[in-house]
Amino acid sequence: MSEQLEIQEDVMLWFAMRATYSRELTVKALLDAENIESYVPMHYRLKNARNGRKIRVLEPVMHNLVFVHCTKPRIQAFKSKVPYLQYMTCREDGKNVPIIVPDNQMNDFIAVTNLHDESLIYLRPEELKLAKGTKVRVHGGPMDGIEGVFVKVEGRRNKRVVIEIKNVISVALMTISSNFIEVVK
Repeated sequence: MSEQLEIQEDVMLWFAMRATYSRELTVKALLDAENIESYVPMHYRLKNARNGRKIRVLEPVMHNLVFVHCTKPRIQAFKSKVPYLQYMTCREDGKNVPIIVPDNQMNDFIAVTNLHDESLIYLRPEELKLAKGTKVRVHGGPMDGIEGVFVKVEGRRNKRVVIEIKNVISVALMTISSNFIEVVK
């Protein structure tokens, strides 16, 4: 986090946060009640029903993960009432600092994950190495304008565009034809 963001306490930021013990949806409901914007990435999964049939349920992609969009003083006040909500942090200059996601990156992530497409692959930071990837922008279709990195995901045949929220989560889009991809310099 930059010094400028720390000083400007009226700036709206996307904080990557952890709601312990799989309480991400509870925290989202509490945030909604306080009119604080938040986002929990969700996806469909097949589950066995009591009658032995399979049903599709919408559930969090990663337990404990919540993104909160508000000012630092407001999230601090909210956190004081909800002790199981914690900042996700990373090391910077020898200190743990909250992970803040840039608006454009969060907007792309929300646009992609809100499709609830079953071909999306969600990856933890340790599962993906993006060093060799090329930064690209998708043109056309529901992913139009999304920026990410073009890489081969391990265990998959085709290359995919990956949107990464550093130190938090990555999502690999469905296979996209190279005709719809522009290299971003």
